[in-house]
Amino acid sequence: MSDFLVFENVTKRFGTLTAVNDVSLGIKKGEFFSLLGPSGCGKTTLLRMLGGFETPDTGRIYLDGKDITDLPPNLRRIHTIFQNYALFPNMTVWENIAFSLRVAKRSKAEIKCKVESMLELIKMTDHAYKYPSQISGGQKQRVAIVRALVDQPQILLLDEPLAALDLKLRQHMLLELDTIHDQVGITFIYVTHDQGEAMSLSDRIAVMNQGKIEQLDPPAKIYEAPRSGFVAAFIGDTNFFSGVVTAIDGDYCTLAVEGFGDIRCFNDKNISIGSQVHLSIRPEKIRITATPPPEDKGRNINAFRSQVTDIVYQGTYTKFWVCSGAQRISAITPHSRFLLDQQETVTWGDTVHCWWHADDGYMLEQFTAADADLVQMPPIGSSAPKSGQGLPRE
Repeated sequence: MSDFLVFENVTKRFGTLTAVNDVSLGIKKGEFFSLLGPSGCGKTTLLRMLGGFETPDTGRIYLDGKDITDLPPNLRRIHTIFQNYALFPNMTVWENIAFSLRVAKRSKAEIKCKVESMLELIKMTDHAYKYPSQISGGQKQRVAIVRALVDQPQILLLDEPLAALDLKLRQHMLLELDTIHDQVGITFIYVTHDQGEAMSLSDRIAVMNQGKIEQLDPPAKIYEAPRSGFVAAFIGDTNFFSGVVTAIDGDYCTLAVEGFGDIRCFNDKNISIGSQVHLSIRPEKIRITATPPPEDKGRNINAFRSQVTDIVYQGTYTKFWVCSGAQRISAITPHSRFLLDQQETVTWGDTVHCWWHADDGYMLEQFTAADADLVQMPPIGSSAPKSGQGLPRE
């Protein structure tokens, strides 16, 4: 399938600041696509250029094969949803949804049919004649979404649409958005700095940093196979290891890592002995046990004795920070694993075994010192448990 929307070498500057730097990407028709990145990375500027509210300094934008770079916003079949809803306070829910159809002078029968269809889609038929002040924040956002969809735009842009909602409502609205997208089949482009939102909703994600796209892939590939240190650290939690290749053995290699000694990892890159390698390992891949790991005949288990320095209880899991020499790493243990053995406890200051399989690390193509700063490490001992508290061991 050819790309429905294409950004071709697009650059946008504001004075000396380059907000978007030579970005090229393609988006499929009907795709739920997310632009993800920290504040100031260029994602909203890219969205505004697509909506026609900014013009690229260089590059072109094509929609369904047509160049829309210089087309004014009112001539683009592209609608935008913002986090502040922007509903008309003096109009009912029904009137808000019908507004664009009335402006377009559609027939009363068509307006009635489409508005009722949208109300049914968001399960708000019973609220049709209420005003925005009489409905909840989540309901307002649903009304804003279907108001933008009622005249069937080619693309719906969503700029941080859930930022004003509380956590529970945000989680509920993620499911609502996914359902609405599946039913209407329109291309959604979602801008957010929230990794969880993008991972939950998207067919593909473009991770942006400093005006460029660092990686463009489906959510699972971005999480499991990050290209750069920035992507690995920005999407969830990770641990970084840097070392020199000392041996290559088939599909695996050995790294000499300061503070840990030899670490085995899967070799999926074109490396040679003596190469400097940067490795990302997700905390949930690392196991913490009181006893050594099972015997590994294939030599592909990395195991170290470490001391627990911090423990954070998170409800469904517990996060540990451990020290091995001068090096510090984090590990996440689901509580279902703890339920297997309630006889012993792991607590702050204990010596434990940390281990993971060589397949669980991923070699990064790009890494900078700034990427390591994105990994949050609490001060040592900041969450030491009170007397008598502990966490069950395996």
